[in-house]
This record gives sequence, structure tokens and C-alpha cells, in this order.
Amino acid sequence: MSKTRRKQAMHDLQDLGEALVALDPKALAKLDLPERLADAVAQARGITRHEARRRQLQYVGRLMRDVDPAPIRAALERLEGLGQAERTHFAAAERWRDRLLAEAGALDAFLAQHPGVDRAELAALVVDARAERAAHRPPHRFRALFRVIAGAIET
Repeated sequence: MSKTRRKQAMHDLQDLGEALVALDPKALAKLDLPERLADAVAQARGITRHEARRRQLQYVGRLMRDVDPAPIRAALERLEGLGQAERTHFAAAERWRDRLLAEAGALDAFLAQHPGVDRAELAALVVDARAERAAHRPPHRFRALFRVIAGAIET
């Protein structure tokens, strides 16, 4: 292997280590990393000074050389895919909420696609959310409407 390829492989491992540092602690705990690597990643999170953080990330990259990166990459891609699915679900629920609040016939269209939703509850939430918005009150019913829609879309 040429020196250039070895350096590129080390940079890739360091980038993978940076991705581990960026993960939230719950997701990181699910990865089942070796103890030394997990400790180094946790320490890197707490370091804010630029040069110290850079050195710690290099150390994480060095520890990554002793670990098979394929399962870690696969887990990160799986987590990223879940994040994308959640964002798509959230956006769909937002679109339905906005449509229900803006259009009169949207309630029937939503119920046609999601027949398990209680029509009376949903209609009441739509009316209450419109009234909240008009009166510039805190968005309690607006959020409750979103939760009902998100729950219906999920099933």
C-alpha cells in the first residue's frame, strides 16, 4: 500500500472518529465500542479548546486503527437512515397539520388516508388550533393536533 493510501485511510478513520464524537451519548452507547475508544470519544466531547480538541481527535483516530471500522460505519449509516426517516415523517405530519388548518376539505382527505383516527377528536383539535392561532395564544392545541397526526401517519 502506498504512503498516500495509508494516509488517506488514517484520515478516513479520524473522520469516522469525529462522527463518533458528534453522536449523542445514547446512540454511542449502542455501538458497543472498546472501552479505551469510548473513553477517548467521551473526553473529546468535553474539550472545547481548538488545539486540544484536534489532538484528542487525532488520538481517537489512532485508536480507531485497532478497531474494525466496518461495523461502526454500518451502524452510523443505519442511525443516519433512521434520522432521515424521522425527518421525513415529521415533515409529512407538519404538511398535514398545515393543510388541515388551511383547507376546509382536508379533514376528509386525511381521514380517507388514515381511517383509524377519531373524526370528532381531530375536528375539535383543528377548530381549537385555529382559534388559538387567531387569538395569539400559546400553541397547546396546535401541538396536540400535530401529535395526533404524527401518530396516525406512523401506523
